[in-house]
Order: sequence, then C-alpha cells, then structure tokens
Amino acid sequence: MAGVKQPDPARRSERSRQAILQAARELVSEVGYAKVSVEAIAARAGVGKQTIYRWWRSKGAVVVDSFLALSEGGQDQGVTLPDTGDIEADLKTVMRATVAEFADPAFEAPIRALNLEIVADPELAAQYREKLAGPVDEAKKARLRSAQQAGQLAPDADLDLALELLYAPLYQRWLLRTGPLTPQYADALVDLALKALRP
Repeated sequence: MAGVKQPDPARRSERSRQAILQAARELVSEVGYAKVSVEAIAARAGVGKQTIYRWWRSKGAVVVDSFLALSEGGQDQGVTLPDTGDIEADLKTVMRATVAEFADPAFEAPIRALNLEIVADPELAAQYREKLAGPVDEAKKARLRSAQQAGQLAPDADLDLALELLYAPLYQRWLLRTGPLTPQYADALVDLALKALRP
C-alpha cells in the first residue's frame, strides 16, 4: 500500500541489541553473574534466545559488551585520551572522569558484580581483558608515551607500572569502600604519581 511506512529492520535490530545489553547489566546487578542465563537475558529483553546467539557466542560475551556499552562511545569507537600537551591536566581530566564513573550507582552496581565474577572465572576475565581493559590500558599508555616524548615524563619510566601507580589506589578504595571517590582524590593521585614519574 502506498503511503504506509515500512518498519526499519536496522532500527528494530538496534533496539533489540540495546535491550539485550541493558537486560544483561540489570540481571548481573540483581542476581550476580553466575545466576544469569542467556534465557533470562532474552526474557528480560523481550527477544528470542536465538537473537542473542546471532550476535554473541556466550553469556560472558554479552555481559562484557553490556559494560562496554556503558562507556562513552561504546564498543564501536576507538579509545583515546585527551592530549592537550599538558600531561598533568590531561591525567586529572581522565582520573576525575574515572572517579565519577565509579561513584555513579548506574555503573557501580553492575561493575562490582562483574568484578566479583572475574575473580573466579578465568574465561570471563580473559574476555574482559581482551575487549575492555586491554584497549583502555593501551590508550592510557599511548598518552603517557606521548608525554615521555615531550619530556614531561622520565624516558625510562615503566608505563605499565605507571598505570598501576595511578589506578590501583583508586580501584582499591572503590573495591574495599575505604573512602570517598572525589575529584580532589583523583587530583591527589595524579600529583603523587607525577612526582614519581617526572624526569
């Protein structure tokens, strides 16, 4: 019939995909990763189980992608850090954003549940490293490397260790709930790390 608008399969497909990712995050927060099933994700999202398996090979893959989707730009964008030429300002921008993310209940509850499972599930841990942690760490090291080339960081600084200096205290404070996650705390971590890393 002329004049009748046909449904857009791509739009419907993207709606289903987003519903699946949201359902996976919600279920991990509510019942924990171990009790989540592909069937439960499908039921919550209002799709068939076969729809999930068309896009993902396992429950773990769905869950990891659901967390990737939380990050700005999602999984289709390359990860880059700000590079204004001032490593201190750029690190403070990134660390403040990280602190805000970990203090946000919409992010905090599901990522805490996922972290509990990563400790006990080597396959899930490998997926998490490959798809999320690994690319983000590479982007961070690329920014630190450019600071080294500009003479702002010691040329022999170990960049993997530099990341641990910056992020491990934040992660521990978040994981163990030992103190508030504030912009001031983020800035203090950067100041302390840079004292160790400057030439």
